[in-house]
Amino acid sequence: MIIAVDFDGTIVEHEYPAIGKPIPFAIETLLHLQKDGHRLILWTVRRGDLLKEAVDYCAAQGLYFYAENENYRGETIEKQDFSRKLKADLFIDDRNLGGLPDWGVIYNVVQAMDNGHDNPLSLMINHSAMPQRKKKGWFRR
Repeated sequence: MIIAVDFDGTIVEHEYPAIGKPIPFAIETLLHLQKDGHRLILWTVRRGDLLKEAVDYCAAQGLYFYAENENYRGETIEKQDFSRKLKADLFIDDRNLGGLPDWGVIYNVVQAMDNGHDNPLSLMINHSAMPQRKKKGWFRR
């Protein structure tokens, strides 16, 4: 599976343009996903020196990406001053609806997708942790 991963707010805390503190288990989980055979693409708003800083930060942790802000290394596009979508099977980003799940949950969802689970996103919802309310009738709380 090809997985596009954001940097700020996803791998490290959001301190852009500085590099924030590491988010617990992000690097470790991404390394496990690579070990499982997934291709990781760093997908970030960072460009130039700021992108190099992010790539170097990850490399210092032993994490090397298949590509950064492109579908494959050396991809040429006509106009590079705008963000565009990548061809990925999954995007991991703190700006997801509902925010960034715990990295353990992310890993389990990816594993479930690999194993053909019908609805892997249902694994993200812990129904027992959700508050239960008595229903009082139409539109009443």
